[in-house]
Amino acid sequence: MSVLPLVFTSGWASGINAYAVVLLLGIFGATGLTDEVPASLQRTDVLIVAAVLFLCEAVADKVPYVDSIWDTAHTVIRPVSGAVIGALLAGQSGSLSDITAGAVGGSTALASHFVKAGTRMAVNTSPEPFTNVAMSIAEDLGVAGIITFAMFNPEAAAIIAAVLLAIGLALLIFLWTRIRRFLRRRAQRREEKRLASEARAHTAAPPP
Repeated sequence: MSVLPLVFTSGWASGINAYAVVLLLGIFGATGLTDEVPASLQRTDVLIVAAVLFLCEAVADKVPYVDSIWDTAHTVIRPVSGAVIGALLAGQSGSLSDITAGAVGGSTALASHFVKAGTRMAVNTSPEPFTNVAMSIAEDLGVAGIITFAMFNPEAAAIIAAVLLAIGLALLIFLWTRIRRFLRRRAQRREEKRLASEARAHTAAPPP
């Protein structure tokens, strides 16, 4: 059986929470639930690092504006993780070339990352913090659910991931106005901080 559906699903999930994907795949492989997971993802040190980073993301992802900063920092990390996981899964199964699997996993992760980051920017235009918490929990549960489902029915999980990705991209286009508003507000806050810093420096400067 081709590993392509699992590569696609893990790529989609990596764009949302790459650390959760590494952690879940490693646990599933270590417990013998699946033979598709390479030994490199089952190593104890990899699982510990993934668990620590997952906990860091679980906290940062629920704080307004901090979540968007975290997303920006992971614009490269998540797609690269999706590509590496895809290549490793392909190497383990031997049914798909590493390059193809890496391209599928990386591009899918990049697309889902943009959906997540863009949606969070739109959410951050709202002053209340509860939506961020709800979305973060929903994303974590979604990643856990679909990766677990992919272990038993990879084709169906890949179809679900594809539908969710399409819906997310459509939603991102719809929310673009709110996202631009968020970007303007962030640029305004940076400018205000810069002006305030310059004002403090001028006030503290000794008279000529």
